[in-house]
Amino acid sequence: MLAAVFKGEGKLVLEDRPKPEIKSNTDVLIKVRAVGVCGTDLHILQIPPAHPAKRNSILGHEFTGEIVEVGSAISDFRASELVLIDPHPGCGVCAPCKRGEPDRCIPLFTAEAPGHCATIGIFSDGAMTSYVVVPRQSLYKVSPRVPAHIAALAEPLSCVINAFDKLNMRPGESVVVLGAGPIGLLFISLFRAAGASRLIVSEPAEYRRQAAVDCGATTVVDPTREDLVAVVQQELNGEGPNIVVEAVGPLLPLAIELVGGHGRVLQFGHDETVQPAIPVGTMLKKEVVIYGAFIGRHSFERTATVMESGILPLERIVSHRLPLKRVQEGIDLLRKGQAIKVIIEPQE
Repeated sequence: MLAAVFKGEGKLVLEDRPKPEIKSNTDVLIKVRAVGVCGTDLHILQIPPAHPAKRNSILGHEFTGEIVEVGSAISDFRASELVLIDPHPGCGVCAPCKRGEPDRCIPLFTAEAPGHCATIGIFSDGAMTSYVVVPRQSLYKVSPRVPAHIAALAEPLSCVINAFDKLNMRPGESVVVLGAGPIGLLFISLFRAAGASRLIVSEPAEYRRQAAVDCGATTVVDPTREDLVAVVQQELNGEGPNIVVEAVGPLLPLAIELVGGHGRVLQFGHDETVQPAIPVGTMLKKEVVIYGAFIGRHSFERTATVMESGILPLERIVSHRLPLKRVQEGIDLLRKGQAIKVIIEPQE
C-alpha cells in the first residue's frame, strides 16, 4: 500500500509499505477513509522540527475509517462499522492512566514505547495510507450519516471540546480568538453555538477571515493592517473580552493584554520553539486566569454526538480533499496559507 512516511529532516516520502496485520487479540484493522493534515504534521516537517516524531513512521493522526477485522477479544465492534479514532489511547496501566488522565500517559510521548501506547501517526504508524492497525481503546462509533471528510475532524474537535470545557463559558460573554486556522474555526463555531454575544477574530489571511465569519465571528480583524487592541476596545465599549483564546502559538502576551479584568485566557496554540515573555504585572493586576490545553481527554464520545447533530459548520472548515499521492500539494497549500483543513482520502 502507498504510504506517506516521515524520514526526518523535513522529509515526507511516498513509498510502498506492506498491509499491516493484527498482532494482538485487542487490535483492530481499519481501512482509512479520510485523514487530516494537522498543524502538528507541519511542525514535524519543519527544519528544525517544532514537534518530535519517530523516523520511518507513517504520519496521520486525524483520521476515520471502516473496520475490516477485529481481534478475537473484541465483542463490541464488528467489521464494516464506521469509527472515529483517538490517536492518543494511553496504555491503561501507568500512574496517570490509572488516575483517569490518559492525556498524561507516560509512554504516550515516548518514541520507543511498545505497541500502541505511543501516539498513532507520530510515534507509531498512522493513517496517511490505506490500512492501519489500532487498539480497541482508540475506537468510537459514529453514525454513517457523518461524511468521512467531516469525521476526520474528530481528533482536533475532541481537543477543542476538552479545552472549551475549562472556560465554563456563559451565554452572553464576549470572546476574542487569535488565529482562524482549523483550531480557531472550531473554537469560533463552539462559542457561537454556546451563545457568545461578541466574537472577535484576529487573522492575517483574508481567506481564513471569511471562513471565520462563516463560522460565526461577529468581527474579523487583519492584525497586519489594523490595531487589534483598539478594535477590541471599540467593539466592547472600552472593556476587554471575558475570554481570549490563543490558537497560534506565540501570542500569549497579546492575549493577556487584550483580556478584560478577571478574564480567562486559554493557551491552545502549540509551538515548542517559542518562549514568549509574559507581562506578569498586567496578568496580576487584571487577576487573569490562564488555562493550558493539549489534547482531548474523555471528549471523543461527545465529539461523535456533536458531529451527528450537525450543529457546527464543519463543512466550512474543510477546504481541500486530495488523494494520497497529492499530500505534498496539500502541505504546500497549508504552508502558503491557501488552505484551512486539507483532508487526504487514500482510497480515492
